[in-house]
Amino acid sequence: MKIALVYSSKDGLLKEFKSRQGRDIPQTEIPVDFFAEGDSPETIQAIIHALESKGHQVVGIEADQLLNGQLNGYQPDLVFNIAEGLFGDFRESFVPMICEKYNIPYTGSDPLTLSICLNKARTKELLSYYQIPNAPFRIFSPQYEISLDEFEFPAIVKPVSEGSSKGIFNDSVVENIEQANARIWEKIEKYQQPVILEKFLKGEEYTVAVWGNGNEIEVLPIVAIQYSSLPKDAHPIYSYEAKWVWDTPENPLEIFQCPAPLSFAEKRKIEKVACDTYKVLQIRDWCRIDVRLDETGIPNILELNPLPGILPNPEDNSCFPKAARTAGYDYAGMLNKVVEFAAKRYGMKI
Repeated sequence: MKIALVYSSKDGLLKEFKSRQGRDIPQTEIPVDFFAEGDSPETIQAIIHALESKGHQVVGIEADQLLNGQLNGYQPDLVFNIAEGLFGDFRESFVPMICEKYNIPYTGSDPLTLSICLNKARTKELLSYYQIPNAPFRIFSPQYEISLDEFEFPAIVKPVSEGSSKGIFNDSVVENIEQANARIWEKIEKYQQPVILEKFLKGEEYTVAVWGNGNEIEVLPIVAIQYSSLPKDAHPIYSYEAKWVWDTPENPLEIFQCPAPLSFAEKRKIEKVACDTYKVLQIRDWCRIDVRLDETGIPNILELNPLPGILPNPEDNSCFPKAARTAGYDYAGMLNKVVEFAAKRYGMKI
């Protein structure tokens, strides 16, 4: 099979950022977390080699303004989509929209699902409609005054449409109205998008890798996130610092446990809410779903990652590969399983 791996590299996102600004911006003026979702050359090559190991012909293509021509020139049987983009609620939908325009099969969820899942507020509204537990929240936009009357603290402030812990720092947890006001306006100005304020849930946190379609949906071993290994003054959240600063390949944090130490009943409750969410949001092929318990032990959905991080090295603590390894899949086996899910969905033989 001819596969085009379509990605957003860190260098590619930097070029997009500078192009949008219309000038060459010094590195010191660029937010430290702005390109967190971009893929490194090592990750891109690891994915290509993994797909090639199963006999596929693979080419890597940056998801930039040249994508249309390169896809038409290569004419792949399938696009393996990991492209995140940089700006707007539809940045993760860019590649699937092009694939659908040119009738090219692709891995993962469709443009609508990707855009909804990227926007935390729209996701939570849908989950609330279907009575899937998630924390109380409010959304704030630049055009409107902030009203925090009767909101329960502590809370956490997040940009509404970011992933990979972008915009979520240790100081994103706020204890009162004054802190919340300051943090909300700070993030609106920095990320140029609405901000969500969410009640801070104090229970244990888990991340759940789910893959498959229809009646073949499978939950991989659940990953527990253990915050006791964070620095002493750190809030128990998987912040940008926890993901990208404090946790390094040289000095990895002992922050994950897979499989999670759960009773059968606890495991079933988390699996059910994850599967219900997967179905409600019409996820395809694969997704990582973040879950946190409330004070009564009920699993609440934090967010969905239908383009899950897939760093290849175990010491990088990437959770979907971690869950897959625990289930018996090596890196190549995991990625090619996603190819199988997509191919079967399209009625393709591989």
